[in-house]
Amino acid sequence: MKSQGQHWYSSSDKNCKVSFREKLLIIDSNLGVQDVENLKFLCIGLVPNKKLEKSSSASDVFEHLLAEDLLSEEDPFFLAELLYIIRQKKLLQHLNCTKEEVERLLPTRQRVSLFRNLLYELSEGIDSENLKDMIFLLKDSLPKTEMTSLSFLAFLEKQGKIDEDNLTCLEDLCKTVVPKLLRNIEKYKREKAIQIVTPPVDKEAESYQGEEELVSQTDVKTFLEALPESWQNKHAGSNGNRATNGAPSLVSRGMQGASANTLNSETSTKRAAVYRMNRNHRGLCVIVNNHSFTSLKDRQGTHKDAEILSHVFQWLGFTVHIHNNVTKVEMEMVLQKQKCNPAHADGDCFVFCILTHGRFGAVYSSDEALIPIREIMSHFTALQCPRLAEKPKLFFIQACQGEEIQPSVSIEADALNPEQAPTSLQDSIPAEADFLLGLATVPGYVSFRHVEEGSWYIQSLCNHLKKLVPRHEDILSILTAVNDDVSRRVDKQGTKKQMPQPAFTLRKKLVFPVPLDALSL
Repeated sequence: MKSQGQHWYSSSDKNCKVSFREKLLIIDSNLGVQDVENLKFLCIGLVPNKKLEKSSSASDVFEHLLAEDLLSEEDPFFLAELLYIIRQKKLLQHLNCTKEEVERLLPTRQRVSLFRNLLYELSEGIDSENLKDMIFLLKDSLPKTEMTSLSFLAFLEKQGKIDEDNLTCLEDLCKTVVPKLLRNIEKYKREKAIQIVTPPVDKEAESYQGEEELVSQTDVKTFLEALPESWQNKHAGSNGNRATNGAPSLVSRGMQGASANTLNSETSTKRAAVYRMNRNHRGLCVIVNNHSFTSLKDRQGTHKDAEILSHVFQWLGFTVHIHNNVTKVEMEMVLQKQKCNPAHADGDCFVFCILTHGRFGAVYSSDEALIPIREIMSHFTALQCPRLAEKPKLFFIQACQGEEIQPSVSIEADALNPEQAPTSLQDSIPAEADFLLGLATVPGYVSFRHVEEGSWYIQSLCNHLKKLVPRHEDILSILTAVNDDVSRRVDKQGTKKQMPQPAFTLRKKLVFPVPLDALSL
């Protein structure tokens, strides 16, 4: 055991002669059958269900945690959290930590969600007689197998009768059978309401070389000045921050400037609630793909972006609608139709992708009318589109911004003069919650589109969705990886660059369920 002054765990302890796997085996030998079931339950959503179902021992679970990078010799905190929750605190000594140290780190390093913690707490408060009464109340909808309180709650969750936003069934059962457990549910609701959602930004992006489609500082300033005053005023008092290496990271509410400083490790690991993804269908994905214009240059290669977006979002369960060479009148028709689409009621999410030319915070229709981005997004606020209220609304825009090329800037220098940094792109999305806007570029950077292979941003976005959704990564983690990927690419001359930038008001983590079939691109 270590002293309070040391780091909570040290894998290089010279006095420790037992290997890490041997320690895990010791912990395994001290856990019973019910402990294993508890571990499996707490790992739901973090480890694939099929792997958990096949696990018959704690060591099986540990093996999966190692494979999913949730556990390592250098950082075994997640296992410490699990042991703490299942009240096996004596076993923490095998990880060289104490109960007090786990309690100190939990607020910033917690991996088990509030909802899963609640269900586990409730399972401990439901005795055999309570369980018998609850099963009696729901007899017609339950399988004829023996259940524990934990498997009973897991079944309700699997059947969609309860989730993090819908506890009505659970409240009714507790009210009738174990009223004292209603306090746990009320405590969960309070904690959920005040939970601080922070984006998982843990990498500093680098400058990137690209080609074509410049967004100048002047254009962005004009773009921001064109936004509704209510959106601008909401963030008017915040100071601009810049990420190192001249490359922006994800921007969240209250983090202003062309980019946000990389969050410290404790903040970035705070767990957030997760958007519901178990309704009748995933949702609609609309793709506006403009190739030909009245006088502007044709957007060669844009069909590749439309194709890969269609394939990936269909794979994710979305119903995809592609509209090619859309005029201003047709765009308004598309927006009105989608705003009133009854299918949103049974969908989990909404995605809108625009591939076109653009300028001054707006996108061009095929007949070269400028349509403000804010106008497009405003059709889907809770007031305008109540069927999408409290559901995530994602907008991805790959828009040319002219033919001028931005010169390359050394990665040691900021791309923009800090004294002249424009207002945050956060102001480009509605002030209400549940929006995400993914732009291909930031001020001073260009957006590259290959005439045969498509744009670097859209291609990277789709490839990372394919790669990281099966790993249960949330959308902000995926976009961080896209930033990192795109920032590392260079053109042949090394004179052009690009850096994507998302802005969002998401309240929870957005994790797409893993599709059953593999995707080949």
